[in-house]
Amino acid sequence: MKQVSAIVLGLVLLGLAGAQRATVVLAQAGPPWKTLLAGTNMDGWTPIGMANWRVVDGAVQADSGMGGFLVSKESYGDFELRADIWVTPDANSGIFIRCEDPKQITAMNSYEVNVYDMRPDQAYRTGGIVDVAKPTSIVNTGNKWNTLEITAKGSRLTVRVNGMPTVDVMDTKHARGPIALQAGIGTVKFRNVQIR
Repeated sequence: MKQVSAIVLGLVLLGLAGAQRATVVLAQAGPPWKTLLAGTNMDGWTPIGMANWRVVDGAVQADSGMGGFLVSKESYGDFELRADIWVTPDANSGIFIRCEDPKQITAMNSYEVNVYDMRPDQAYRTGGIVDVAKPTSIVNTGNKWNTLEITAKGSRLTVRVNGMPTVDVMDTKHARGPIALQAGIGTVKFRNVQIR
């Protein structure tokens, strides 16, 4: 009888330990991701500028109009953002975060996380934050789907392109604002834009 009780007690303790590990893993994972743009519609976003944003084959795309943005209707301060982006090699695109004026998006009133492989001045090319942080790694994004990950926690900003760290910087210029997806030149497509 003592042996059976010891076995039952052992199984209960193992079950509790497993449950605690599962709770720790869930706590580390953070809150669930919220989809802002799936690629099936542009609900929750306001187009500004001349870009011809439209839904094409499961992505939101622009390929003419010489400049424009899709601006989120919500504002964000601290967050993790991930997005799939496809660009032609000549494209000038990116994601602007903490935009102070959602009607006039610039690198002066927000953080511009650049996707621009062929930028004439390579200092703030793809993976960099324009006029804030040069990319520490060179990643080319043309003619393929890429994943851009941006974390903004207080004054700390980090960027990863296809899992490669490109920026880790402290800056306090912009604290909160909408997110803007950029179409500058070339073709750009966005899908799976998620935040938590």
